Amino acid sequence: MGENRKIILVERPRYRMPTHNCFKLERGPIPEPGEEEFLVRTLWLGLDPYLHGRMKRVSPQAEPVAIGDVMVGATVGRVEQSNHPAYEPGELVVGFWGWQDYAISNGSRILKLKTQLEQEHPSYALGALSRLTGLVAYISIMEISKPRAGETVVIGAATGGLGQIAGQLAKLQGTRAVGIAGSQKKCDFAVDELGYDACVCYKDDDFADQLKNACPEGVDVYVQTIGGDDLDAVMPLLNLYARMPVLGVIAMWSAADLPTGPDRTMLFLNQVMTKRLRVEGVVGNDYFQSHFGVFQREMATWIRNGDIKIVEHVVPDLEDAPMALQGMFQSADEHLGKLVVHVGD
Repeated sequence: MGENRKIILVERPRYRMPTHNCFKLERGPIPEPGEEEFLVRTLWLGLDPYLHGRMKRVSPQAEPVAIGDVMVGATVGRVEQSNHPAYEPGELVVGFWGWQDYAISNGSRILKLKTQLEQEHPSYALGALSRLTGLVAYISIMEISKPRAGETVVIGAATGGLGQIAGQLAKLQGTRAVGIAGSQKKCDFAVDELGYDACVCYKDDDFADQLKNACPEGVDVYVQTIGGDDLDAVMPLLNLYARMPVLGVIAMWSAADLPTGPDRTMLFLNQVMTKRLRVEGVVGNDYFQSHFGVFQREMATWIRNGDIKIVEHVVPDLEDAPMALQGMFQSADEHLGKLVVHVGD
């Protein structure tokens, strides 16, 4: 018979960081698909920073998850039963049915895994080959920044699922890639395993000085994912006509209030004007129709050729997802690469 485990959101975050006490495990029967529906078995679940926003009472990304509902999240699964003419048992699909073993779908917001690389590594559909991670990194580097050989590219959250791809793409263009990370272990990993030229820890007291020394020719591209102190340290180093794709503002998502101290908005805008900066927000959905196919083909080629290395931190079970999400925001050293949960086989 089997059962369906579901991770339910039972309360809003009490603290600046999401904690495991916000969730509850429920068990129930496996649902039955109706007419033109299919049953999907979850194999992999992706954990991403935006999930914190979806847990709050007001979400900047989309409608917040309602108390008592299954926690949202990008998922990869296998069709187990089907009453839908377009889906056959055994097919692998990617969607957004959330933190549970099984779900019923009518095909809305569902894509089949089509590339050979996705078939071999289904979890890549949540990271390297996804619209949420890989496509955003690709657009930021290849379409918006377009770095030239010899330029300096700085990547925030350099060892995360998105940062690891952006940094390696920058290196493929012949640039000097400098990472920003939350520990010395992550910085060492960025240089030794991902090929960054340098990486600095934003928690160090002399972080700004270290970053300046790592960028002796200034900064031509800053892939913005965090904000806060990182942005303050990068701004004086930006060269004329520097590009700043904005992929996220993690420091703001975890903040209870506006930053303390003087309002620096005018200082930032003055930098934008005098240095002729290009600052552009990047959301993967905007480029899905126009770029997703080309991106997947090129990314798969780079991965197969060894030009881009994909690192995943695999959480072994669905019931570990709440603690893993909490750990991601605590910048735990063990979270290197894309954070994924292995839910089933």
